[in-house]
Amino acid sequence: MIRIYYVGHSAFLIETEKEKFLIDPFITGNPQAVDTLDSFDKIDYIFVTHGHGDHLGDTVEICRRTQAIVISNFEISQYLGKKNISCHPMHIGGSFEFPFGRVKMTPALHGSDLTDENGNVVAGGNPCGFLIEIHGQKIYHAGDTGLSMEMHLLKEEHVNVALLPIGGNFVMDIYDAVKAVDFIQPSIVVPIHYNTFDLIKANPKEFATLVGKRANVKILNPGDELILKA
Repeated sequence: MIRIYYVGHSAFLIETEKEKFLIDPFITGNPQAVDTLDSFDKIDYIFVTHGHGDHLGDTVEICRRTQAIVISNFEISQYLGKKNISCHPMHIGGSFEFPFGRVKMTPALHGSDLTDENGNVVAGGNPCGFLIEIHGQKIYHAGDTGLSMEMHLLKEEHVNVALLPIGGNFVMDIYDAVKAVDFIQPSIVVPIHYNTFDLIKANPKEFATLVGKRANVKILNPGDELILKA
C-alpha cells in the first residue's frame, strides 16, 4: 500500500513498506503544518520542485539528519551539493528509473530563484513538477504552476493521483485548475497550495463542485492521508 500524507501547503510525505519520500518539505514556518521536523526521521528521497522557501523548506536540515537523496533540477542540485547534500539532478522532460520506479520531470510555469543564508539571491534553474511512479501507481505533483497546454500530455500517462495548486495569484486558481483536471484526466485529484497565506485564499469545496464527475476530489487537511493499493 502507498500512503500519501498531507503535511500542508504543497508538502507531502509518501510512504511504502520500503521507502519514505518527501515532496517540497516546508515545515518550519508553515502555518498549516501540524508536524515538526522530528516527525521526519527516516526519509529516503526528497523531491524539490523549485527554489522558493515555501518549497525548498527544510530540505537541508532533513537531509543532514536522514541522509536522504534530493531529486531536483541541476541548479538546485548544485546549490545543495555545495552543502554536502546528496542529489540526483534532472531537467524538464528527463526521466530516470529509480529503485522504486520511474520519475519524470515535468514543466511548471513559475520562478525558482532561491535565497541563501546570507540573503543573496541564487539562480534556481527552471521550476518543475514531478510524475512519480511508485510500485505501479502514478502520482503527479504539479509544483507551483499556471495552467499549461503541456498538461494535455499527462492524459496518456493515466495518472492515479494529481496534486494540483488552486490558490491563485502565484499559481492556478480554481477555474484553471479545473481545466487542468480536464487536460490530465486523473482518477483522483487533491487540491494544494491554498489558504496558507492571505494572497492564496481559495475554497476547495467550490473546486470540488466545479470538477464534478471529472475526477474524485479528495480535500485533505494537514495531517490527513490518502491510501492507494499498489
